[in-house]
Order: sequence, then C-alpha cells, then structure tokens
Amino acid sequence: MLTKAERTKQFILETAIPLYNEKGISGVNIDDILEATKLTKGCLYGHFENKEDLSAQVIDLSLKMISEKIRAAVYKGKTIKGKIFAFLDFYKNPIETYVSGGCPIFNTAVEADDNYPFIKEKVAKVIRIGQQELTALLQEGINNGEFSKSLDPVVFAFKLVASVEGGIVMCRVMDTAKPMQGLIKSLKSELEQYVV
Repeated sequence: MLTKAERTKQFILETAIPLYNEKGISGVNIDDILEATKLTKGCLYGHFENKEDLSAQVIDLSLKMISEKIRAAVYKGKTIKGKIFAFLDFYKNPIETYVSGGCPIFNTAVEADDNYPFIKEKVAKVIRIGQQELTALLQEGINNGEFSKSLDPVVFAFKLVASVEGGIVMCRVMDTAKPMQGLIKSLKSELEQYVV
C-alpha cells in the first residue's frame, strides 16, 4: 500500500501525463501542473528536484503505462495472428487515444529528438523493445507454422509500427479516423498473405 506521499506523487505524475502529451515537454510549465493538481509549489518540489526531474518521471510513467496497455491488448489474442491484429486494433481510433493528445511514444519522440537527448534515449528504448517483441511474435508464428517462412519478421514489425504511428499523426491532423481503418485493414490483409 502506498504512503500518502507516494499517492500524492503518483497523482501529480498521472495528472501531468495528458498535459505533457498535449503540450510537450517545453510547452508545459510548473503553473500548468499546479493548476491541474491544485497543489502548492512547495508540495510539488517536495516530490521533484526541478522541472527536468518532473518531466523525466512523467515521461517514464507515460511510456510505461502506454507500453503496458499495448501489451495487455496484444496478449488477449489467442494466436500470433490474433495478437498482431490486436496490436493493430489498439490504434483503430487515433482521435480518441488512450492518453489525450495522441500517442505518447510518438509525441515524445518527435520533441525529444533534437531537444532532450536523455528523454530521446528513453523513447528509443521503448521503441526498440516494442519492435523486438513484435519481431519475436512474428518469428514465433513462423516457427509454429502459423506464418510462411517468407515473412521477414524484422521488416514487418517495423512496417507495422511505422505505419500505425504515421497514421495516427495524419489522422489527428486531418481530424478523421477513417484512413486508419483502411490502413489497419490493409496491414491485416498483408499479414493474411503469409498465413499457412
């Protein structure tokens, strides 16, 4: 069971996640966090050394939460194909995302790329792990005879993530989920071509 201080810190982090996802690291200021949490500056700084520490911990929790949500969705699939389809379906509505403002992995990656090298590495690690997990699933599907050996798991895993993340951005900018439905259908159809 969490202590009162731990609960307060968790509350601050969880309240800050959508702010960071919508405004970005550089767009969020301490006053935004104070307004959203209704806490004092002294309370906030009792839990975090400075804004950089707060930002790093918010990003860590955000990336952890989205990764866990994706994994939970994927592992509901009964077959490898079902798991890959569940991964795609997780992204079927790019307008109403798990965290408001879009995909926290992509949003953070774009901002951190040039401005926050320590956060860029956190995002890169999450992306690498996600790619490895998808690749391993696809390889398992090949090994168990579910997919043809002509499927390149590394390339297809990259294609899945790159397509979905790009689709989210485009759909959000155009304010429509419809193209994502077509993209997901197309990616599923492509994977079906490898089913043995």
